[in-house]
Amino acid sequence: MKEFDVIRTYFTNRGASRKDVVLRAGDDAAVVKVAAGNQVVITTDMLCENVHFFSSTPARAIGHRAVAANLSDLAAMGATPAWISMALSIPSVDEEWLKEFSDGVFEVAEYYNVEVVGGDTTQGPLTITICAKGLVPDDTYLTRCGAKPGDWIYVTGSLGDAGVAIESINGKVEIEPKHKNYLMNRFEYPTPRVAAGEAIRGIASSAIDVSDGITSDLQHILTRSKVSAEIDVEKLPMSKALLETVGAEEALRYALSYGDDYELLFTVPEDKKGGLDISLSQFGLTATCIGQIKGGDSKLQLTRGGTPFIFNHSGFEHFSQK
Repeated sequence: MKEFDVIRTYFTNRGASRKDVVLRAGDDAAVVKVAAGNQVVITTDMLCENVHFFSSTPARAIGHRAVAANLSDLAAMGATPAWISMALSIPSVDEEWLKEFSDGVFEVAEYYNVEVVGGDTTQGPLTITICAKGLVPDDTYLTRCGAKPGDWIYVTGSLGDAGVAIESINGKVEIEPKHKNYLMNRFEYPTPRVAAGEAIRGIASSAIDVSDGITSDLQHILTRSKVSAEIDVEKLPMSKALLETVGAEEALRYALSYGDDYELLFTVPEDKKGGLDISLSQFGLTATCIGQIKGGDSKLQLTRGGTPFIFNHSGFEHFSQK
């Protein structure tokens, strides 16, 4: 198989077919139509072997994660996903791997009514780059820079699950069989919180997805918004599987510093807390309030039981380690 055989066999005429796609894959570029009153939100994310996933990670999971990570960025902006384009670098043509990988890509894309409108393939180290585009009603997109003192800090889902799965793969943690599938799926098949992003649009003052760890990701909001924050670590949402695998104290480390959970972290003004509860309930969703935005400049204070909680670990950052 050569390049265009790969494209035709695994990535053409599959998945959702949106009415707003005017010209599909097959030309030098795709053409899409944007309805009046909407703006386009665009994100690009790259996944590299042995950085974002392991060599042992199933191909279907790699495809799933690649799309889910990008849709999570759109969710953090309050956008409804619409289209993706993908660049795929592979060492060689492995038809079984490509089938599983493309199945992972399209199962997520179809679920969220996202059309794959184009991309590129090349021979090289295993790397997946996806550019995802979503839609928001004019001037309703969420950003990292709107948090104000007094706003409450919320997070969806649970934290730390993907981290303990990573440590299990690295041989540092042993997961009981009853929790194995749940925790591994949280890492290999993450769920982008698209519905939550739509639910908090017009309510949240700022938002970000948890990809590098909650302390690291919250710091981005604090820096961009020029505020500080206090988090009560006893309020962090953690799964029974995580707690029973590593214990309560160690679970805090995972919840605070590990990424790859792809939950949404967002802030809400006091006068919109009631609206948040109503909006989330309409989508069948919940979120946990874990702290509050304070005045000051970009300082994060952790507490437990009203006293300072000392924590010296940081979230993931590329180029931070040799």
